[in-house]
Parts: sequence; structure tokens; C-alpha cells
Amino acid sequence: MERAAEQGLCVSKPWGETSQYDFVVETAGKLFRIQVKSTWSMNHGAYVVCVRNSKGAYPAGAFDFVAAYLIPVDTWYILPEKRILSQGTVLLYPESKRSKYKAYREAWKLLTGGETADEAGPIPMTGSHPLQTEKPLI
Repeated sequence: MERAAEQGLCVSKPWGETSQYDFVVETAGKLFRIQVKSTWSMNHGAYVVCVRNSKGAYPAGAFDFVAAYLIPVDTWYILPEKRILSQGTVLLYPESKRSKYKAYREAWKLLTGGETADEAGPIPMTGSHPLQTEKPLI
């Protein structure tokens, strides 16, 4: 998630391998769970991104965003969970002006407090963080 850090985001990795997401991004007192996927694979002009685990499509609530990296074109897509929920595969057409995921190409604003970031349902921060907006769990 070097690109996320370049965008000024605070990136953390969960301990162990039990989470259904790969990284956590903190911004403006909110935490977003990020599942990272990458691909070289193309099919009829589309990059094929597998958004599933060994059991199939991820269940609802497993993450907040998928950060999909298209290796040959060095391009990221920041896809909200609600746009790809229950899909095992997402087809991305970076060259198409009519792509249904066009708005998510390099859409780092979704993770930096952009106007649609709240729609993704971030995990509110609790504890002693200076930007805390909710009461501590204690």
C-alpha cells in the first residue's frame, strides 16, 4: 500500500492472517478496512480482478474497499464494498470511457475524506485518539 502512503494516508497491517482484509487506512478519525487485489490477467480487453477468498465471494461486511491494482498499466481502482458485493470477479476497463467503474480509477479521495467516503461505513475510532468522535469502549 505504498501508493496509499504516498497519498498521505496512515496505513496499518493487522496482526496475523485471520482478517478478511489486508490493511487498515486511517483518515480523519476513521478506519477503513482494505482488501488488496492485483492482476495481470486480461479477457476481451478487460482486466480480470478476482474478489473472492478460497470459499467464494467475500461476505458482506468483510471489508470497506477493494484496492485493485492493474499491474501492466500501473493503475489502482478504489472500489467500495457495496459496488462489488457478492461478486467473485470484477472486470475493469481502464481505457473505456463508458466503464461502470471509471469513477473509482485512482479514487484515493474515497480514503482521504472525500465526499462519498462516509457512504462506505467506516469503523469509528474509539479510545484516546486525538480525532476521536465517539465515546471509548470502556
